[in-house]
Amino acid sequence: MTDKPHILVVMTDQQRADCLGCAGHPQLTTPNLDRIAGEGARFTQATTASPMCMPARASFATSLYPHDHGMWRNGGALSPDCETLFQVLQRSGYFTALVGKAHHYDYENGMDLREQEPFMHQLGFRYVHETAGPAASVRTDSYLSDEWRRRGLWDKLRDDYEERGKNDNVARPSALSTEDHLDSYVGRKAIEFVDAYAEPMPLFLFVGFGGPHPPWDAPAPYASMYRAEDTPAPIPIPQKPDTLPDHVEPQAPFRVGASLSGDEIARIRANYYGKISLIDDCIGGVLAAFERRGWLADLLVVFLSDHGEMLGDHGRLSKGNFYESSLRIPLIVRWPGRIPAGTVSNALVENVDVFPTLLEMAGIEDAGWRAGSSLWPLLRGRAAGVREGQLCEGGRQRDRVMLRTDRHKIAIDASGSPFMLFDLADDPHEQRNLVGEPSAASLADRLRDELEARVRETSRNGSSVGSPNGSSIRNG
Repeated sequence: MTDKPHILVVMTDQQRADCLGCAGHPQLTTPNLDRIAGEGARFTQATTASPMCMPARASFATSLYPHDHGMWRNGGALSPDCETLFQVLQRSGYFTALVGKAHHYDYENGMDLREQEPFMHQLGFRYVHETAGPAASVRTDSYLSDEWRRRGLWDKLRDDYEERGKNDNVARPSALSTEDHLDSYVGRKAIEFVDAYAEPMPLFLFVGFGGPHPPWDAPAPYASMYRAEDTPAPIPIPQKPDTLPDHVEPQAPFRVGASLSGDEIARIRANYYGKISLIDDCIGGVLAAFERRGWLADLLVVFLSDHGEMLGDHGRLSKGNFYESSLRIPLIVRWPGRIPAGTVSNALVENVDVFPTLLEMAGIEDAGWRAGSSLWPLLRGRAAGVREGQLCEGGRQRDRVMLRTDRHKIAIDASGSPFMLFDLADDPHEQRNLVGEPSAASLADRLRDELEARVRETSRNGSSVGSPNGSSIRNG
């Protein structure tokens, strides 16, 4: 082995920033994630570069924003021309391994994920044991689908998902046991990989869990772990008529033809928390595997999610918008003896920062162009922050761009017109949209200028708002 640390990156799918015990959640318990945070640093204000799965994951992997890597929606595939974290680590002597969901190409119906392994190798993973997310796992083939068939569970699960498809918002226990659940499978395969690892190089292991992304199908006993009646109430829809465009308006309520009661929202929330607790237990198992190998004491761990989940806030489910619930993500970095234990930072950090941070922490020289900034000086207490505003792009509408500062948030459309403007200090729940208010006109102009400058500064080609570079989508 070299003096470089083993690195474990764990990414969940669609986990809100506030859904951690250590973040002060009033109901949810996450002892293993709390342990990681207690032994390292938790960033309370971390955000994603895009509130959609594939663009967010592309930004994490490349340290580029959608206006550079070209992925604005869930479709196509990440261009091999975009240098990835995994490629740089592999060239620097790491054995790069993927277990679980990465989502760097579109999961088409009938696809066999194993046939995509050459593409994943091209992106920089030497070992690939890939799964899709919950819904895609029953319309694609993989190592996981083979196991479900072998155990006689395939038809049972597909029937359950077909029934759920008639009402996406039903929350009930999975048709599978905890042992057979998607996230349990990912955790088990990650443990098996660590237990068997025998390469002479330092290990970089990316573990991607499919949850807590819908459907709301936590297995027993996690499905009943949290009482629906005890879940926190969602952020309300403002009583005053708003000026938001259709793609961020309340979903009336949630979707055409559906009417979700407060009790149904509470059941969704409770089930979502159960899925997070299942993942937390799986993470505990992975940490135990590193401990068995004698590697835990010096293990560099990063935990994050791709984006958040509305969970009924503002009358919405899912993601794809710039509200705090969709935008903010959990981000924890742990490296004992290097990062002061129990650090809590309010710095304005983003998922694009993980790439340069890991390279600097591992002592790897990096000559590539990155939009993100290394958090290593901040983690060592040698810097107060890395930026004054956070950038987020895309979502359910291409060319939508947002800037979030320590106090304000502005979002503009392709024409440059603001459609969101919030004072997060006075209005943390985003109940009063200031767009169109005469008293906020100068603020909107200033923030818009700052946003456009930030896009130019983070663009390899100097592009401006409304002129994204979409050339790097493969099979888009």
